[in-house]
Amino acid sequence: MTGFWKDRAVLVTGAGGFTGSNLARRLAAEGAQVRAFVRTGGSRRDLPEAVEMFEGDLTDPVDCARAVEGVDTVFHVAAVFRQLKGGPAVLKAVHVDATGHLIRAAKAAGCRRFVHTSTMGVHGHVKHGPGDENTEYGPGDDYQDTKLEGELLARALSAEIGMPLAVVRPCGIYGPGDTRFLKMVRPISKGRFFMIGDGTPHYHFVFIDDLVAGIMLAGEKDAAVGEVFLIGGPDHPTLNELAATIADLLGVARPRLRIPVGPIMFAGRVCEALCQPFGIEPPLHPRRVAFFTKNREYSIDKARKLLGYAPAVDHREGFRRQIEWYRKEGLI
Repeated sequence: MTGFWKDRAVLVTGAGGFTGSNLARRLAAEGAQVRAFVRTGGSRRDLPEAVEMFEGDLTDPVDCARAVEGVDTVFHVAAVFRQLKGGPAVLKAVHVDATGHLIRAAKAAGCRRFVHTSTMGVHGHVKHGPGDENTEYGPGDDYQDTKLEGELLARALSAEIGMPLAVVRPCGIYGPGDTRFLKMVRPISKGRFFMIGDGTPHYHFVFIDDLVAGIMLAGEKDAAVGEVFLIGGPDHPTLNELAATIADLLGVARPRLRIPVGPIMFAGRVCEALCQPFGIEPPLHPRRVAFFTKNREYSIDKARKLLGYAPAVDHREGFRRQIEWYRKEGLI
């Protein structure tokens, strides 16, 4: 603890989600006066009683203005990961329009800093890794498209109106409380996992505790203003290395089955096209297949140098903790 956040009023959007709730808890533990922006009727997600709950609609400028009243720092974490109902329009409303409302409201309220959470996905596939903050953009779906649009709006608008801004691009977020990587861990645990493609692409993870520390540093350090930071873990394994690590931690045989990408990608597109008109989450979709084909390997040197960011959890230790939580919850 640095003592920096003690008694500072902060707003955390998306505080009903995995990253936002962990950030809100950590800030509260360091003595901040935390206001958690959640959807009307949304979950408190085990937030401490000291955290002030603010229920509202991020796409409503009036709610945004009310939420930032008396706030020192805004941490904008809210996102819609996948959205079948409403499609791209809903993603744009949350990732782009709401970002504009919040930044304007923060400036009008005299907030000290605005920390915007983007994603490593704005870069898409990194042809020659490791990439960095200047690697060309290459979003590959509606989620990544709108996250990039929201980030670019945040940067342009903050410069235009003079709202001090820092942007963080998290790598693949995981940790106890998150279930996204069950799709990989569970089949490996049952000996039913198959690698799509050759397994050589890298995937850069960030354990939730390290990510929260990085986001807070972006809100604290003067050197963060006007900058963009990739926030990742200390290593970026290949998918083959990841699968082997998970199998070893589970105490099962390492996966050996492989299938070509083409047929699975075709099946994913067909499955999504059939499910989408009915608002059904497809069991297989192109985004899931792309996990196995896109190289996501980054340098975090900029965050280390300017923020003093020092991630402590590599993928092996992180997945040990992740698997321990899955077992505790009876998920595997």
